[in-house]
Amino acid sequence: MTKNKGLFITVEGVEGVGKSTNIETIKNFLAEKDVECVLTREPGGTLIAEEIREILLKPREEKLTELSELLLVFAARAQHLATVIKPALVSGKWVICDRFTDATYAYQGGGRGLNKSVITGLEDMVQNELRPDLTVILDLDPETGMKRAAKRGSLDRFEQEHLEFFNKVRAVYLEIARSEPKRCVIVDASSPIETVQVSLRAIIQSKLAEYFD
Repeated sequence: MTKNKGLFITVEGVEGVGKSTNIETIKNFLAEKDVECVLTREPGGTLIAEEIREILLKPREEKLTELSELLLVFAARAQHLATVIKPALVSGKWVICDRFTDATYAYQGGGRGLNKSVITGLEDMVQNELRPDLTVILDLDPETGMKRAAKRGSLDRFEQEHLEFFNKVRAVYLEIARSEPKRCVIVDASSPIETVQVSLRAIIQSKLAEYFD
């Protein structure tokens, strides 16, 4: 079931919020409704972007500067948009992306302290007018999230950051949600998974009703 341009859905949150599990819930719900969708992630989503992801996530002896990190994120995003996201949307498929530019504002802006205007300039240059149609922000206390993340095994470069870093990340996510209520929906990721899934299905059902109205 398609209708002209597809819908672009992004899922955001700090470490340990359960993005992978909940993205699977969204995908399965859309499949039940006969909506063709593409699952992807950032940074990554293409062969080249995945190589950039490895640079960003792998702990190294040489410190990656904040600006280098930001530019790498947008380099991967430019490749991702051109190769995966835009073609899928044009073909009428829905795209579900594990993180997108809100993560850049949260992690590089909030966590790293980079100027918001610098991020906005790169966003406009790389994305032009493209923005998500719906952003689900899975909200969770960062301390709880880090405990969940630690159970998954060895931590990547971001997951090794201190708690204060993730508190700043969360604060930016919540500010984005407050400033863009038509696009962003906050879901309490501390709730039982069944409760979260019910909320997600209701959110997606609402978007389906709008899309096929």
